[in-house]
Amino acid sequence: MELRQLEHFLAVAEERHFTRAAETLRISQSGLSASIRALETELGAPLFLRSTRRVELTQAGQALLAESMRTVASAAAAREAVAAIRDVLGGTLAVGTEQCLGVIDLPAALAGFRRRHPAVRVRLSFSGSGRLIDDVAHGGLDLAIVAVCAPAPQGVRLITLSTEPFVVLCHPTHPLAQRTAVSIADLEHETLVGFQDDWAARVLVDRAFAASGNDVPVEFEVNDVGTLLDLVGYSLGVAVVPAHFAHKRPKSLAAVPLTDDRPRWQVAIAAPEHPSPAARALLRRIAPETER
Repeated sequence: MELRQLEHFLAVAEERHFTRAAETLRISQSGLSASIRALETELGAPLFLRSTRRVELTQAGQALLAESMRTVASAAAAREAVAAIRDVLGGTLAVGTEQCLGVIDLPAALAGFRRRHPAVRVRLSFSGSGRLIDDVAHGGLDLAIVAVCAPAPQGVRLITLSTEPFVVLCHPTHPLAQRTAVSIADLEHETLVGFQDDWAARVLVDRAFAASGNDVPVEFEVNDVGTLLDLVGYSLGVAVVPAHFAHKRPKSLAAVPLTDDRPRWQVAIAAPEHPSPAARALLRRIAPETER
């Protein structure tokens, strides 16, 4: 089993498509297919279920996935460690983030990082915080900017950047807009606008409602911040969101503080216990007082 084969396997697993994976790897599709067949022959099990439209991991492929991610990440870390001795950072830095976390200007931080380390290829992706933290744990990401919803898994540390309360966002003509504060219980009969269930804000809000004994379903479920603000702006419902959301449209939406202690919005950097040299360099730029 060669490292190159594991890299090919991971590309197909990510793309769920041989042609797109071959384009990403910049090799021929026939060469990629031959590499995967050789790996399957060596392991004695098929790794993918192939169809005309996409491919899916078999049970054997799923078992190989996490170990392959760790192996490839370890090999990359070894190469980068040698490069760091020569004071030349290279390789790939995989960074993930959830949308609209506040606190950090990630594009600016990445731009400064690239100016200092132009040989590093930066790969940026977006997802829910839970999945991002899992990707850091399995070696799929070098760092992730997340909202904390649960304790960190083994091998991952969470470096807190900030905390803030949640508010109820509503149209200025909504009755709640005249209140100085609102409790979770006050929202029992309101129409809620919220994010999909893998977003940290949704996880924390659902948890707060469950703790208060109020089961209020999200009627308008979105996967981007702009649409959420638009729906609230058209009086289609109210949203329970981190306080910094109110700064996006302060003149057109009202933000009313929650009286409840929970939920709380905690933004953190998820990092492996032993980050790569490139990851440490970005950590020093984002959070110099906490990186060690």
